[in-house]
Amino acid sequence: MHRPTPRFVSRLTKETLALVLAGGRGSRLKELTMWRAKPAVPFGGKFRIIDFPLSNCINSGIRRIGVITQYKAHSLIKHIQNGWSFLRGEFGEFIELLPAQQRIETAWYQGTADAIFQNLDIIRDAHPKYVLILAGDHIYKMDYGPMLAEHVEKGADLTIGCFEVPIEKASAFGVMSVDEENRILEFNEKPEEPDHIPGQPDKALVSMGFYVFNAEFLFDQVIRDHQDPFSEHDFGKNIIPDAVRNHRTFAYASIDPRTGKQNYWRDVGTIDSLWEANLELIGVSPELNLYDEEWPIWTYQTQAPPAKFVFDEDDRRGMAIDSMVSGGCIISGAVVRHSLLFSNVRVDEHSLVQDSVVLPDVQIGPGCEIHRALIDRGCIIPPGTKIGVDLSADRKKYRVSANNVILVTPEMLGQKLHRVL
Repeated sequence: MHRPTPRFVSRLTKETLALVLAGGRGSRLKELTMWRAKPAVPFGGKFRIIDFPLSNCINSGIRRIGVITQYKAHSLIKHIQNGWSFLRGEFGEFIELLPAQQRIETAWYQGTADAIFQNLDIIRDAHPKYVLILAGDHIYKMDYGPMLAEHVEKGADLTIGCFEVPIEKASAFGVMSVDEENRILEFNEKPEEPDHIPGQPDKALVSMGFYVFNAEFLFDQVIRDHQDPFSEHDFGKNIIPDAVRNHRTFAYASIDPRTGKQNYWRDVGTIDSLWEANLELIGVSPELNLYDEEWPIWTYQTQAPPAKFVFDEDDRRGMAIDSMVSGGCIISGAVVRHSLLFSNVRVDEHSLVQDSVVLPDVQIGPGCEIHRALIDRGCIIPPGTKIGVDLSADRKKYRVSANNVILVTPEMLGQKLHRVL
Protein backbone atom coordinates (compact mmCIF):
# COMPACT_ATOMS: atom_id res chain seq x y z
CA MET A 1 0.00 0.00 0.00
CA HIS A 2 1.31 3.44 -0.91
CA ARG A 3 2.18 5.60 2.07
CA PRO A 4 2.81 9.34 1.63
CA THR A 5 6.14 10.63 2.87
CA PRO A 6 6.18 12.66 6.11
CA ARG A 7 7.63 15.65 4.22
CA PHE A 8 4.79 15.51 1.69
CA VAL A 9 2.20 15.40 4.48
CA SER A 10 3.96 18.20 6.38
CA ARG A 11 3.78 20.47 3.33
CA LEU A 12 0.06 19.74 2.91
CA THR A 13 -0.77 20.45 6.56
CA LYS A 14 1.04 23.79 6.36
CA GLU A 15 -1.10 24.70 3.35
CA THR A 16 -4.32 23.79 5.20
CA LEU A 17 -6.69 25.97 7.19
CA ALA A 18 -8.95 24.14 9.66
CA LEU A 19 -12.39 25.57 10.44
CA VAL A 20 -14.19 24.12 13.46
CA LEU A 21 -17.98 24.53 13.36
CA ALA A 22 -18.71 25.14 17.04
CA GLY A 23 -21.88 27.21 16.97
CA GLY A 24 -24.48 24.55 17.64
CA ARG A 25 -26.70 24.38 20.68
CA GLY A 26 -26.94 20.60 20.87
CA SER A 27 -30.65 20.58 21.68
CA ARG A 28 -30.72 16.79 22.25
CA LEU A 29 -28.59 17.39 25.36
CA LYS A 30 -31.59 19.27 26.78
CA GLU A 31 -30.86 21.36 29.90
CA LEU A 32 -27.14 20.50 29.75
CA THR A 33 -26.78 23.15 27.01
CA MET A 34 -28.98 25.76 28.68
CA TRP A 35 -25.94 27.96 29.43
CA ARG A 36 -23.30 26.62 27.03
CA ALA A 37 -22.86 25.48 23.44
CA LYS A 38 -22.48 21.74 22.90
CA PRO A 39 -18.71 21.94 22.09
CA ALA A 40 -18.17 23.49 25.55
CA VAL A 41 -19.76 20.56 27.38
CA PRO A 42 -17.23 18.87 29.71
CA PHE A 43 -16.01 15.39 28.82
CA GLY A 44 -13.58 12.81 30.18
CA GLY A 45 -12.89 14.23 33.62
CA LYS A 46 -10.93 17.33 32.62
CA PHE A 47 -11.65 18.17 28.97
CA ARG A 48 -14.31 19.88 26.88
CA ILE A 49 -15.68 18.34 23.67
CA ILE A 50 -13.98 21.06 21.57
CA ASP A 51 -10.55 19.90 22.84
CA PHE A 52 -10.68 16.75 20.72
CA PRO A 53 -10.88 18.26 17.19
CA LEU A 54 -8.45 21.01 18.26
CA SER A 55 -5.98 18.44 19.61
CA ASN A 56 -6.33 16.42 16.40
CA CYS A 57 -5.34 19.53 14.43
CA ILE A 58 -2.29 20.30 16.58
CA ASN A 59 -1.13 16.67 16.63
CA SER A 60 -1.61 16.46 12.83
CA GLY A 61 0.59 19.54 12.27
CA ILE A 62 -2.30 21.86 11.33
CA ARG A 63 -1.68 25.07 13.26
CA ARG A 64 -3.95 27.54 11.46
CA ILE A 65 -7.40 27.11 12.93
CA GLY A 66 -10.61 29.14 13.00
CA VAL A 67 -13.35 28.32 15.51
CA ILE A 68 -16.79 29.45 14.29
CA THR A 69 -19.13 30.17 17.21
CA GLN A 70 -22.70 31.36 17.63
CA TYR A 71 -25.01 29.91 20.33
CA LYS A 72 -24.17 30.96 23.93
CA ALA A 73 -20.48 30.97 23.14
CA HIS A 74 -18.99 32.78 26.14
CA SER A 75 -18.07 29.59 28.03
CA LEU A 76 -16.48 28.17 24.87
CA ILE A 77 -14.63 31.40 24.07
CA LYS A 78 -13.30 31.67 27.62
CA HIS A 79 -12.05 28.07 27.50
CA ILE A 80 -10.22 28.58 24.19
CA GLN A 81 -8.66 31.83 25.32
CA ASN A 82 -7.42 30.24 28.55
CA GLY A 83 -6.22 26.94 27.14
CA TRP A 84 -5.37 27.44 23.49
CA SER A 85 -3.39 30.67 23.33
CA PHE A 86 0.03 29.00 23.08
CA LEU A 87 0.41 29.18 19.28
CA ARG A 88 2.89 31.72 17.91
CA GLY A 89 1.67 34.28 15.41
CA GLU A 90 5.27 34.99 14.36
CA PHE A 91 5.35 31.47 12.85
CA GLY A 92 2.01 31.85 11.06
CA GLU A 93 0.20 29.80 13.73
CA PHE A 94 -3.14 30.81 15.21
CA ILE A 95 -6.47 29.80 16.66
CA GLU A 96 -8.93 32.55 15.78
CA LEU A 97 -12.44 32.88 17.14
CA LEU A 98 -15.01 33.67 14.47
CA PRO A 99 -18.27 34.58 16.22
CA ALA A 100 -21.44 35.33 14.30
CA GLN A 101 -21.18 39.07 13.57
CA GLN A 102 -23.32 39.69 10.48
CA ARG A 103 -20.28 40.45 8.34
CA ILE A 104 -22.20 40.05 5.07
CA GLU A 105 -25.86 39.59 5.93
CA THR A 106 -28.11 41.18 8.55
CA ALA A 107 -28.93 37.69 9.86
CA TRP A 108 -26.93 35.30 12.03
CA TYR A 109 -25.55 32.08 10.55
CA GLN A 110 -28.37 30.32 8.71
CA GLY A 111 -26.57 26.97 8.44
CA THR A 112 -23.14 25.37 8.31
CA ALA A 113 -22.48 26.46 4.72
CA ASP A 114 -23.68 29.98 5.49
CA ALA A 115 -21.24 30.13 8.42
CA ILE A 116 -18.40 29.59 5.95
CA PHE A 117 -19.86 32.04 3.44
CA GLN A 118 -20.15 34.84 6.00
CA ASN A 119 -16.46 34.44 6.87
CA LEU A 120 -15.11 34.19 3.32
CA ASP A 121 -13.07 37.39 3.58
CA ILE A 122 -11.30 36.15 6.72
CA ILE A 123 -10.73 32.69 5.24
CA ARG A 124 -9.29 34.11 2.02
CA ASP A 125 -6.87 36.28 3.99
CA ALA A 126 -5.19 33.08 5.24
CA HIS A 127 -4.48 32.03 1.58
CA PRO A 128 -5.12 28.30 2.20
CA LYS A 129 -4.74 25.73 -0.54
CA TYR A 130 -6.96 23.28 1.35
CA VAL A 131 -9.70 23.83 3.94
CA LEU A 132 -10.50 21.23 6.57
CA ILE A 133 -14.07 21.62 7.86
CA LEU A 134 -14.54 20.01 11.28
CA ALA A 135 -17.50 19.47 13.59
CA GLY A 136 -16.80 20.83 17.05
CA ASP A 137 -19.07 18.37 18.84
CA HIS A 138 -17.66 14.86 18.29
CA ILE A 139 -15.20 12.85 20.38
CA TYR A 140 -12.50 11.18 18.30
CA LYS A 141 -8.78 10.86 17.64
CA MET A 142 -7.49 11.11 14.08
CA ASP A 143 -4.43 12.18 12.12
CA TYR A 144 -5.69 14.41 9.30
CA GLY A 145 -2.37 14.25 7.41
CA PRO A 146 -2.95 10.96 5.54
CA MET A 147 -6.47 12.12 4.65
CA LEU A 148 -5.04 15.29 3.08
CA ALA A 149 -2.46 13.23 1.19
CA GLU A 150 -5.09 10.86 -0.22
CA HIS A 151 -7.28 13.84 -1.16
CA VAL A 152 -4.44 15.31 -3.24
CA GLU A 153 -3.29 12.03 -4.77
CA LYS A 154 -6.79 11.20 -6.00
CA GLY A 155 -7.31 14.65 -7.47
CA ALA A 156 -10.42 15.11 -5.36
CA ASP A 157 -12.44 18.29 -5.05
CA LEU A 158 -13.93 17.08 -1.76
CA THR A 159 -13.03 14.23 0.59
CA ILE A 160 -15.36 13.16 3.40
CA GLY A 161 -14.20 11.47 6.59
CA CYS A 162 -16.16 8.25 7.02
CA PHE A 163 -16.97 5.62 9.60
CA GLU A 164 -18.39 2.11 9.27
CA VAL A 165 -21.49 1.43 11.38
CA PRO A 166 -23.95 -1.49 11.59
CA ILE A 167 -26.52 -0.94 8.88
CA GLU A 168 -29.40 -0.92 11.37
CA LYS A 169 -27.90 2.20 13.00
CA ALA A 170 -27.01 4.05 9.79
CA SER A 171 -30.33 5.88 9.41
CA ALA A 172 -29.19 8.37 12.06
CA PHE A 173 -26.34 9.60 9.82
CA GLY A 174 -25.49 10.80 6.34
CA VAL A 175 -24.91 7.60 4.35
CA MET A 176 -22.65 7.22 1.32
CA SER A 177 -22.73 4.77 -1.54
CA VAL A 178 -19.21 4.22 -2.94
CA ASP A 179 -17.46 2.27 -5.68
CA GLU A 180 -14.33 0.10 -5.29
CA GLU A 181 -12.08 3.20 -5.32
CA ASN A 182 -14.17 4.91 -2.60
CA ARG A 183 -15.52 7.49 -5.01
CA ILE A 184 -18.89 8.56 -3.67
CA LEU A 185 -21.74 7.68 -6.02
CA GLU A 186 -24.60 8.89 -3.86
CA PHE A 187 -25.08 10.70 -0.54
CA ASN A 188 -28.30 10.47 1.48
CA GLU A 189 -28.93 12.35 4.71
CA LYS A 190 -30.52 10.01 7.29
CA PRO A 191 -32.16 7.60 4.80
CA GLU A 192 -34.84 5.15 5.92
CA GLU A 193 -33.15 2.34 3.94
CA PRO A 194 -29.38 2.99 3.95
CA ASP A 195 -27.14 1.49 1.30
CA HIS A 196 -24.52 -1.02 2.45
CA ILE A 197 -20.77 -1.08 1.79
CA PRO A 198 -19.87 -3.15 -1.31
CA GLY A 199 -19.26 -6.73 -0.14
CA GLN A 200 -20.41 -5.95 3.44
CA PRO A 201 -24.21 -6.17 3.56
CA ASP A 202 -24.29 -5.70 7.33
CA LYS A 203 -22.44 -2.35 7.36
CA ALA A 204 -22.92 1.16 6.00
CA LEU A 205 -20.47 4.00 5.42
CA VAL A 206 -21.52 7.21 7.17
CA SER A 207 -20.16 10.73 7.30
CA MET A 208 -18.16 11.66 10.43
CA GLY A 209 -18.99 15.33 9.86
CA PHE A 210 -15.62 16.57 8.61
CA TYR A 211 -14.39 17.33 5.11
CA VAL A 212 -11.32 18.32 3.11
CA PHE A 213 -12.02 20.84 0.33
CA ASN A 214 -9.78 22.40 -2.25
CA ALA A 215 -10.05 25.98 -1.08
CA GLU A 216 -11.17 27.54 -4.36
CA PHE A 217 -13.71 24.78 -4.86
CA LEU A 218 -15.14 25.45 -1.39
CA PHE A 219 -15.41 29.17 -2.09
CA ASP A 220 -17.28 28.52 -5.34
CA GLN A 221 -19.67 26.08 -3.66
CA VAL A 222 -20.71 28.30 -0.75
CA ILE A 223 -21.14 31.30 -3.05
CA ARG A 224 -23.34 29.24 -5.38
CA ASP A 225 -25.28 27.92 -2.40
CA HIS A 226 -25.80 31.44 -1.02
CA GLN A 227 -27.40 32.47 -4.30
CA ASP A 228 -29.90 29.58 -4.21
CA PRO A 229 -33.15 30.86 -2.62
CA PHE A 230 -34.34 27.30 -1.96
CA SER A 231 -31.21 26.11 -0.16
CA GLU A 232 -31.05 25.47 3.60
CA HIS A 233 -27.35 26.46 3.43
CA ASP A 234 -26.24 23.22 5.04
CA PHE A 235 -23.30 20.99 4.11
CA GLY A 236 -25.14 17.71 4.60
CA LYS A 237 -28.35 18.78 2.86
CA ASN A 238 -27.02 21.00 0.08
CA ILE A 239 -23.26 21.28 -0.51
CA ILE A 240 -22.33 17.61 -0.32
CA PRO A 241 -25.18 16.17 -2.46
CA ASP A 242 -24.38 18.67 -5.22
CA ALA A 243 -20.65 17.92 -5.02
CA VAL A 244 -21.31 14.17 -5.26
CA ARG A 245 -23.45 14.64 -8.36
CA ASN A 246 -21.19 17.04 -10.22
CA HIS A 247 -17.60 16.83 -8.92
CA ARG A 248 -14.85 14.45 -7.78
CA THR A 249 -15.88 13.44 -4.27
CA PHE A 250 -14.26 10.61 -2.31
CA ALA A 251 -14.75 8.87 1.04
CA TYR A 252 -11.84 8.45 3.44
CA ALA A 253 -12.04 5.66 6.01
CA SER A 254 -10.72 6.66 9.43
CA ILE A 255 -8.22 3.86 10.17
CA ASP A 256 -5.56 3.79 12.89
CA PRO A 257 -2.31 2.77 11.10
CA ARG A 258 -0.97 1.24 14.33
CA THR A 259 -3.83 -1.24 14.72
CA GLY A 260 -5.52 -1.41 11.32
CA LYS A 261 -8.84 -0.76 13.07
CA GLN A 262 -11.22 2.17 12.81
CA ASN A 263 -10.26 5.18 14.87
CA TYR A 264 -12.39 5.88 17.91
CA TRP A 265 -15.34 8.18 17.11
CA ARG A 266 -18.45 9.02 19.10
CA ASP A 267 -21.32 11.42 18.51
CA VAL A 268 -22.13 12.43 22.09
CA GLY A 269 -25.25 14.34 21.09
CA THR A 270 -27.68 12.85 23.60
CA ILE A 271 -27.75 12.48 27.38
CA ASP A 272 -27.43 8.70 27.02
CA SER A 273 -24.52 8.78 24.56
CA LEU A 274 -22.63 11.39 26.60
CA TRP A 275 -23.10 9.41 29.83
CA GLU A 276 -22.10 6.15 28.12
CA ALA A 277 -19.00 7.59 26.39
CA ASN A 278 -17.75 9.03 29.69
CA LEU A 279 -18.21 5.76 31.56
CA GLU A 280 -16.48 3.81 28.77
CA LEU A 281 -13.28 5.58 29.83
CA ILE A 282 -13.32 3.75 33.18
CA GLY A 283 -12.75 0.35 31.56
CA VAL A 284 -9.48 -1.53 31.88
CA SER A 285 -8.62 -1.02 28.21
CA PRO A 286 -11.02 1.64 26.87
CA GLU A 287 -11.25 2.19 23.14
CA LEU A 288 -10.42 5.87 23.68
CA ASN A 289 -7.00 5.88 25.36
CA LEU A 290 -6.52 9.15 27.23
CA TYR A 291 -3.10 7.92 28.38
CA ASP A 292 -1.69 7.81 24.82
CA GLU A 293 1.55 9.80 24.97
CA GLU A 294 1.84 9.80 21.17
CA TRP A 295 -1.49 11.59 20.75
CA PRO A 296 -2.13 13.83 23.78
CA ILE A 297 -5.40 15.68 24.26
CA TRP A 298 -4.68 19.30 25.14
CA THR A 299 -6.91 21.47 27.29
CA TYR A 300 -7.16 24.21 29.87
CA GLN A 301 -7.63 22.82 33.35
CA THR A 302 -8.17 24.30 36.78
CA GLN A 303 -5.08 24.30 38.96
CA ALA A 304 -6.30 21.93 41.66
CA PRO A 305 -4.62 19.77 44.33
CA PRO A 306 -4.61 15.97 44.04
CA ALA A 307 -7.75 14.02 44.81
CA LYS A 308 -8.11 13.04 48.47
CA PHE A 309 -9.85 10.10 50.18
CA VAL A 310 -10.39 10.48 53.91
CA PHE A 311 -11.63 8.33 56.85
CA ASP A 312 -10.98 4.61 57.25
CA GLU A 313 -13.73 3.29 59.48
CA ASP A 314 -15.94 0.30 58.76
CA ASP A 315 -19.05 2.42 58.15
CA ARG A 316 -17.27 5.56 56.97
CA ARG A 317 -14.47 4.86 54.50
CA GLY A 318 -13.55 7.19 51.67
CA MET A 319 -12.91 5.14 48.55
CA ALA A 320 -13.43 4.90 44.79
CA ILE A 321 -13.68 1.57 42.95
CA ASP A 322 -13.51 1.16 39.15
CA SER A 323 -13.68 4.94 38.83
CA MET A 324 -11.84 7.99 37.53
CA VAL A 325 -11.44 10.85 40.02
CA SER A 326 -10.00 14.22 38.96
CA GLY A 327 -7.90 16.73 40.84
CA GLY A 328 -9.45 18.74 43.66
CA CYS A 329 -11.96 16.00 44.58
CA ILE A 330 -12.50 14.98 48.20
CA ILE A 331 -14.21 11.67 48.94
CA SER A 332 -14.94 12.04 52.63
CA GLY A 333 -16.13 8.78 54.17
CA ALA A 334 -18.16 8.01 51.03
CA VAL A 335 -18.09 5.33 48.34
CA VAL A 336 -17.77 5.98 44.61
CA ARG A 337 -18.29 2.99 42.30
CA HIS A 338 -17.93 2.82 38.52
CA SER A 339 -18.22 6.59 38.16
CA LEU A 340 -16.33 9.51 36.69
CA LEU A 341 -15.80 12.62 38.80
CA PHE A 342 -14.59 15.87 37.25
CA SER A 343 -12.52 18.47 39.11
CA ASN A 344 -13.41 19.79 42.57
CA VAL A 345 -16.22 17.39 43.41
CA ARG A 346 -16.95 16.82 47.10
CA VAL A 347 -18.75 13.67 48.27
CA ASP A 348 -19.59 13.66 51.97
CA GLU A 349 -19.84 10.82 54.47
CA HIS A 350 -22.17 7.85 54.13
CA SER A 351 -22.99 8.74 50.52
CA LEU A 352 -22.89 6.34 47.57
CA VAL A 353 -22.27 7.44 43.97
CA GLN A 354 -22.58 4.62 41.43
CA ASP A 355 -22.62 4.44 37.60
CA SER A 356 -22.64 8.24 37.44
CA VAL A 357 -20.87 11.14 35.74
CA VAL A 358 -20.38 14.18 37.96
CA LEU A 359 -19.25 17.43 36.30
CA PRO A 360 -16.98 19.98 38.05
CA ASP A 361 -17.68 21.87 41.28
CA VAL A 362 -20.47 19.60 42.52
CA GLN A 363 -21.11 19.09 46.23
CA ILE A 364 -22.87 15.90 47.31
CA GLY A 365 -24.07 16.10 50.89
CA PRO A 366 -23.95 13.33 53.51
CA GLY A 367 -26.23 10.31 53.28
CA CYS A 368 -26.98 10.62 49.54
CA GLU A 369 -27.54 7.69 47.18
CA ILE A 370 -27.00 8.37 43.48
CA HIS A 371 -27.26 5.87 40.59
CA ARG A 372 -27.06 6.30 36.78
CA ALA A 373 -26.91 10.08 37.00
CA LEU A 374 -25.35 12.87 34.96
CA ILE A 375 -24.95 15.78 37.37
CA ASP A 376 -24.26 19.20 35.87
CA ARG A 377 -21.61 21.62 37.03
CA GLY A 378 -22.18 23.53 40.25
CA CYS A 379 -25.00 21.38 41.65
CA ILE A 380 -25.33 21.22 45.42
CA ILE A 381 -27.03 17.93 46.30
CA PRO A 382 -28.81 18.24 49.68
CA PRO A 383 -28.15 15.68 52.46
CA GLY A 384 -30.11 12.44 52.14
CA THR A 385 -31.02 12.94 48.47
CA LYS A 386 -31.81 9.78 46.49
CA ILE A 387 -31.40 9.84 42.70
CA GLY A 388 -31.88 6.80 40.47
CA VAL A 389 -33.63 4.82 43.20
CA ASP A 390 -37.25 5.69 42.31
CA LEU A 391 -37.60 6.72 38.65
CA SER A 392 -41.20 7.86 39.02
CA ALA A 393 -40.09 10.31 41.71
CA ASP A 394 -37.07 11.34 39.63
CA ARG A 395 -39.26 12.23 36.66
CA LYS A 396 -41.08 14.81 38.78
CA LYS A 397 -37.85 16.67 39.60
CA TYR A 398 -35.24 15.86 36.98
CA ARG A 399 -34.96 14.75 33.34
CA VAL A 400 -34.92 10.98 32.85
CA SER A 401 -33.53 9.88 29.47
CA ALA A 402 -34.74 7.11 27.20
CA ASN A 403 -32.25 4.72 28.84
CA ASN A 404 -33.10 5.89 32.37
CA VAL A 405 -30.10 8.15 32.91
CA ILE A 406 -31.06 11.00 35.25
CA LEU A 407 -29.87 14.48 34.28
CA VAL A 408 -29.63 16.86 37.24
CA THR A 409 -28.94 20.58 36.79
CA PRO A 410 -28.78 23.42 39.34
CA GLU A 411 -32.08 24.83 38.07
CA MET A 412 -33.82 21.52 38.75
CA LEU A 413 -32.59 21.79 42.34
CA GLY A 414 -33.85 25.36 42.64
CA GLN A 415 -30.31 26.74 42.47
CA LYS A 416 -30.12 29.63 40.00
CA LEU A 417 -26.47 29.89 38.97
CA HIS A 418 -26.79 32.19 35.93
CA ARG A 419 -23.05 32.14 35.41
CA VAL A 420 -20.49 30.96 32.88
CA LEU A 421 -20.13 27.19 32.99
